[in-house]
Amino acid sequence: MIDLISFNREDYPFELFSFSHISMIIIACLLIWVMSHYRHAIKQKGAGILKYSLLVILIGGEITFHLWFFVHGEWDLTTNLPLQLSSLSLYLCAIMLITNHYKMFEVTFFISVVGGFIAMITPELFFGFPHMRFFHFFIVHAAMIASSFYMVWIEGFKATARSVIRSFITLNIIAAFVFMVNQLIDANYMFLAGKPSNVSVIDFLGPYPWYIIPLEIIAFTSFWMLYFIYFKANKKQQTTS
Repeated sequence: MIDLISFNREDYPFELFSFSHISMIIIACLLIWVMSHYRHAIKQKGAGILKYSLLVILIGGEITFHLWFFVHGEWDLTTNLPLQLSSLSLYLCAIMLITNHYKMFEVTFFISVVGGFIAMITPELFFGFPHMRFFHFFIVHAAMIASSFYMVWIEGFKATARSVIRSFITLNIIAAFVFMVNQLIDANYMFLAGKPSNVSVIDFLGPYPWYIIPLEIIAFTSFWMLYFIYFKANKKQQTTS
């Protein structure tokens, strides 16, 4: 059992698009669908339970992540600061749930949903099924996406075209700050100093630093795609209700 929490990557190496990987993506999508399908029942009876459950997963997951690195003597300033997009999204989601603030939702919704789905499809993950880190990764990312949709389906918040712009501008401000931190401590947060070591979509976008430009285009396009899907679904819901 100890090998399930060890730091030995060779015990359970992660395989991209393996059965276990695809299964976790499908399960996450099903859970999001269940939350959407039963949103009215959740809003009436289980909103508080769902909200605090998501908070426990997010905060507990972050604490567990850092403790795991500390226990194995692997915690490092250049890799464990909460400056990766997923880590930043986690903190944004937690603050959004706690404050219930609309402007926080505007910024968080697009960053967390788009970033969360991309992370689950091409994860920077080195531990596969049934390692603890494998489950931790997908559970936390699913919780981030669910937190954003919770604000839409349960709290009734609405994203606008202006939200897309604000979210994208905020993402770039964060990226500029992270870039400076990378230079100061010789790190590679948000992959702004080089490509990730594992296979990812960045491999198809050209050499450093030129891949940052198509990454910006992908992010901006993805934000708008999510907005139009959201807008169409919201309009359909208003028509049928």
